[in-house]
Amino acid sequence: MTAISDAEFDRLLTDFTASAVHLETRDAYGTEIELPYMAKWAAGEPDDLAWLGDWCTNLRAHTAAGRTVRRARVVSEPLSAYQRWSHSIAGPMVAAGEDIRWVPRSRLDSVAIPGNDFYLLDDAVVIFLHYSGDGLGTDKVTSTDPGDIELCRTAFETVWQWAIRHRDYQPV
Repeated sequence: MTAISDAEFDRLLTDFTASAVHLETRDAYGTEIELPYMAKWAAGEPDDLAWLGDWCTNLRAHTAAGRTVRRARVVSEPLSAYQRWSHSIAGPMVAAGEDIRWVPRSRLDSVAIPGNDFYLLDDAVVIFLHYSGDGLGTDKVTSTDPGDIELCRTAFETVWQWAIRHRDYQPV
């Protein structure tokens, strides 16, 4: 596996040719970008979500080019504050073309999934995302190992079968 920079990560998420799938399995994250906006939400302050603009622009470009972007969020219920906030801001991403679905963790008792969140791009490269215990990103590593690719592809598609579309998921 090879560690990659944030710039390489951004490039990979822009340059894929057909599909990107993203499996999220943590109940809370602590990204430096998101934390100030989540704090505003927790305080009941308005957020115009303009900070999501670049990601939504990328999603629209992918959709226009016929590429698919899918995200499955495995969540504990009742939802953590982070996941309630995440649900509240997902609308612009869904409108821009990302198919976001929610999977209650209790539905996945018999599903084997990798130990880390990941992106699988074009069924050719996996980006594993490593986090500290408090949810801060610590590393991103890539793999083109066929076993890693098959594990992630199979895990994602299995989780996806249990997933609930964003518009239909009612946070608990």
